[in-house]
Amino acid sequence: MARLVLLCGTSFSGKSTLARALAPRLAAEVVSLDELNERRGLWGGDGIPVEEWVRTHELASAEVRGLPSAGTSVVVDDTSSPRFLRDRWRSLAREAGARFTLVYVDVDQATVRRRWAANRADPRRRDVADAVFEQHLADFEPPQPDEAAVVVRSGVESRVVDELLGVVVERPGLDER
Repeated sequence: MARLVLLCGTSFSGKSTLARALAPRLAAEVVSLDELNERRGLWGGDGIPVEEWVRTHELASAEVRGLPSAGTSVVVDDTSSPRFLRDRWRSLAREAGARFTLVYVDVDQATVRRRWAANRADPRRRDVADAVFEQHLADFEPPQPDEAAVVVRSGVESRVVDELLGVVVERPGLDER
């Protein structure tokens, strides 16, 4: 059965790194909303109007929708905040007949801020404007207990990916939530 793994976490928490490490182990495609926005000529770090984010989510959903029914698993790389977006992905997985797993990359704000500053000093990805970053951190809605998220609190070293893979593949009952 195909899987839809939805990553959730703030900017600079390590979601994209985790997606790249996890996808080959699940034989999954990665759908990155940041990459989708870039193809559209948008960058979240500059601030994107809500209506454009809605459009990006529509495009990502359309991209993902056919994959599980064709037997292809998907890792969705996004901040996945607010909750209604996570609920939409959960519904899409159910409609596509895919197993759903929400993975919350829970990194403390001090670490996130250090990574943000380090990226400014030696850019490995595009910058996030100060006001956009602060608003993002203030508005971020972490998963609630009833969402049954798998929580990752450390880096993406192979041990963590192995443990997460075991949970994603073996943990029963995540699909129904």
